[in-house]
Formats: sequence, structure tokens, C-alpha cells
Amino acid sequence: MALIKSVKGIKPVFGANTFLADNATVVGDVVMGDECSVWFNAVVRGDVHSIRIGNRCNIQDGAVVHCTYQKASTTIGNYVSIAHNAIVHGCTIEDKVLIGMGAIVMDHAVIGTGSIIAAGAIVLQNTKVEPGSIYAGNPARKIKEVSPEQAEVFMRTATNYVMYATWFDPEN
Repeated sequence: MALIKSVKGIKPVFGANTFLADNATVVGDVVMGDECSVWFNAVVRGDVHSIRIGNRCNIQDGAVVHCTYQKASTTIGNYVSIAHNAIVHGCTIEDKVLIGMGAIVMDHAVIGTGSIIAAGAIVLQNTKVEPGSIYAGNPARKIKEVSPEQAEVFMRTATNYVMYATWFDPEN
């Protein structure tokens, strides 16, 4: 069973049909929308500030979502995929965004709607990622616009993760 803990009397709130892997951790001031999933070894830690997550978001294996004490909350829109081992910290991620494997998004960055942060990219503090663009590298820079085919991936990935969650027996 996932580790769900209150912090200073504030307990996470989950929307309908939320999947939490057995060793996922969700603590504190976290509000998650409908049909979200938090996968194996992922951590969503709202202990020092708030975390707000929209609908149909998936936080994949080993990812960390956190914030900065009294300075930077984390807000994640709808249809967002945070891939394996990514770190999302004290930032805003708008709708239909893909954060690639091992990417890092730092405090006060804003990731515009329909964007892709490439695997391994490091988005520095205060960076504003233009909607519909792909950022890659260290530090992350715009490399091109998201194609219509790539934009389709946002919806398919979010939908697939809702489906994947149904594969797991809640009793086992």
C-alpha cells in the first residue's frame, strides 16, 4: 500500500480513480485531480508548500515532485506526464506537457501548454518555456516547435497511463 501521510495536520486529497503504486509516497498539502497515477518509487512531497495536480496526470517511476518552503509551490495542469526519474520542483507546468525521463524543472519555471521537456534536460529557475515548444539540454533551450504528431503523444500518453493503472489488482 502506498505511503500517504499528513504533515502538520494536512492530508493529501485524491480525485476519483487515482492509482497509487504500492511504494509510491504522497505526503502533506497535495491535491490531485481525477484519473491520476503515481507510480513505483515516485514521491509527491507537499511538506513545505502546496502541490496541485490536475486531471489525468501521471507521475512515473522514481519521479519526485516537491516545492520550496514559503517560496515556491508546485502546480501541474491536466494531461501531464512526468516521466521516470524526473524532478519537478517549485514550478508551474501547464496542460498537455511531457517532462522527459531524468529531466529537472526548477523553482519558478513555467512550462507552457503543449510543450516537451526532453529527457535529461535541466530547466533552470525562472525559465519561461514557450507553449508548444521543445526544450532540451543543460541548461534547457528551445530547439524547435512541437509538431502535430508530437502533440498527439500528450493525449495518448495520459490516456495510456489511465489504462495501465487498471491492470493492477487493488487487492494484490
